[in-house]
Amino acid sequence: MSGEYLRLCAVMFAAGLGIPVMAALNGGLGRHLGAPLWAGVILLGIGFAVALTAALLLPVPAGPAPAGPGPPPAPLWAGGLFVAFYILSVTLIGPRLGIGTAIVLVLLGQMVSAALIDHFALLSMPARRLDTERAVGLALMALGTWLFSG
Repeated sequence: MSGEYLRLCAVMFAAGLGIPVMAALNGGLGRHLGAPLWAGVILLGIGFAVALTAALLLPVPAGPAPAGPGPPPAPLWAGGLFVAFYILSVTLIGPRLGIGTAIVLVLLGQMVSAALIDHFALLSMPARRLDTERAVGLALMALGTWLFSG
């Protein structure tokens, strides 16, 4: 494994560490305000401001050439819907289930969704078959979710 690969893995690990913290903080903000949906709006507003600042101040990383002229196809804009759904659901439900249970269920959902996207090469992603090893990994993740949440 290259040093660059390990650095990228470390950043993703750090992002994962932050998700339960964000869920707990936003759940607390929702309780403090007495309005969990407004806590979601505030979180998304702060996230927008940070992303906009980064986009304006940081150099554009090298990447593939644009796919073509014109705007992206409509379905590609839907990612924001999934972010909002995640933020609002974890803000509303996380404090009721407990952050650990909420996040482990989110992780299981991510693993199942990612396996399906990979297996069927959905959303223009490269194919990676759901072989026995990956299926066993998903089953163990489901078992771990059940044990953790029980």
